[in-house]
Amino acid sequence: MKTYICQICGDAYLGEDRPSECPFCGAQSHFIKGGAEARPIVNDKIELSEISQKNLEETLYLEMKANAIYLCMAGKADNYERKAMYKRLAKVELEHANVVCKLMGISLPPADTELCSDDDIENFQKTIELEEHATNLYAQFAKDATEQNIKIFFTALTRVEGDHTKLIKNYL
Repeated sequence: MKTYICQICGDAYLGEDRPSECPFCGAQSHFIKGGAEARPIVNDKIELSEISQKNLEETLYLEMKANAIYLCMAGKADNYERKAMYKRLAKVELEHANVVCKLMGISLPPADTELCSDDDIENFQKTIELEEHATNLYAQFAKDATEQNIKIFFTALTRVEGDHTKLIKNYL
């Protein structure tokens, strides 16, 4: 068994082979390194530019909101597969919020509750809307970033949120 560490969230995965994506934050495999070579971005304390600070604050808000919405959707899903999928998405979004907090050097804020529909199709459509908005926003945030670690973070997040959109479109 080997240890693999995600360059984005810094969490370790134990297994024979490197996973195709981080099981915690969803970062793609090229962000996952062997334990000895890993240099997670959350371990580097950097001074944030004003724009990166603002963008990270907005990201924290969006990721906490997505976590709460997905928990609501999990509670209303009409079958176990969908319930489990939404619970997993909620965990991934919460992990993104945790990474933002580490980058900003702050504690995770308390979670709010969010409302969602009783209808799975409406929830799928809302999910696609949220994920596409996040994908576009984070792509812009990656371009805005002057700090390399922040650029890497938003690049990874853009891809993860895009993967979430593809996942949900498979349900429609």
